[in-house]
Amino acid sequence: MDSSVALGRLEIARPVMTRGSCLPEGAQGAHLNGCVPLSHQVAGHKYGVDKVGILQHPDGTVLKQLQPPPRGPREMQFYSMVYAEDHCDPCLVDLQAHLPKYYGTWSSPDTPTDLYLKLEDVTRRFQKPCIMDVKIGQKSYDPFASQEKREQQIRKYPLMEDIGFLVLGMRVYKVGSDSFDTYDQHYGRGLVKDTIKEGLSKFFYNGDILRKDAITASVLKVQKILQWFEGQSRFNFYASSLLFVYEGVCAPSLVSHTLRESQIAPAACEQNNNIDQSLSTMYSLHKKGCARSHYQAKQDNGVWSSSLQPNGNGGLSRLEEDRKETKSEAGQETVSDVEVKMIDFAHVFPSDVPDQGYIYGLKNLLKVLGQILEE
Repeated sequence: MDSSVALGRLEIARPVMTRGSCLPEGAQGAHLNGCVPLSHQVAGHKYGVDKVGILQHPDGTVLKQLQPPPRGPREMQFYSMVYAEDHCDPCLVDLQAHLPKYYGTWSSPDTPTDLYLKLEDVTRRFQKPCIMDVKIGQKSYDPFASQEKREQQIRKYPLMEDIGFLVLGMRVYKVGSDSFDTYDQHYGRGLVKDTIKEGLSKFFYNGDILRKDAITASVLKVQKILQWFEGQSRFNFYASSLLFVYEGVCAPSLVSHTLRESQIAPAACEQNNNIDQSLSTMYSLHKKGCARSHYQAKQDNGVWSSSLQPNGNGGLSRLEEDRKETKSEAGQETVSDVEVKMIDFAHVFPSDVPDQGYIYGLKNLLKVLGQILEE
């Protein structure tokens, strides 16, 4: 699984400034143009370990190295389609809210043929980011996978079809020791139906309290993603993940809100009967919007085909605009600082039916989160 924005058990030395570049101590000159391996990666390919990996750019974005064809070009073209500046497709515009921002492609002058996806680092604004990567869906292989690949993926986690999601990695801040506990993919694969609730709750336990405020905020964001999936029938996602991030430094105001916020969450976690009339109206309008596609995306040999080109232009101006928005929002106090973003799109395919596998995984994940809150 190729995690695209924050994650893994990669520990590196604190960066030091060398000749204007931010490189890890002892690794000067080992990376590209001042970029360093992403220090808080909890899953996926790691730079310097695998053939491809994730770097952090000096401007604060992350660089995901393009995978070999057809996976890499397929993911690049998917991002380019979703973030095309000249479209007003409501289905894709709504999807942008659930993805890391995309700033086109990047390459080093020394190796111009090695392309990277330039993406928002959704963990950057957090002081002590707690991070979890959860693969969603009943199948972690796509329809074009060989029989050998299918059997390999099923062996990795036979319960994927039943549970609908898999914890690939976690990084949890412990307030008492001012340190992080990390859990890798082997931990997630060891979780079964009887232990999945306890295993998932570890992500929200800081050694002192269960962060019910973070659970509640996560539930609301996952519900919005579920709304998008229930309103579209254009794409099917395989081996894609949700990236959860919350602030490990728990402000006093958050603690006081925890119980009050959690009281509304169990009801919010019910799969379909929690949607009020306004959300039902939103579903209806959203579905109509998704049906009126401005792009008839087709798939040939596993690679997206459309009139859109990789979004290499305009990335810098968009990055500056996003930074201005971030600065303007910095002074606004929120009850719970949480991000939930969809990542990893090397196995996204056009479809004409709802993505029932992904929907099943989201609903089951919401069910487990609700059970954690109830206790």
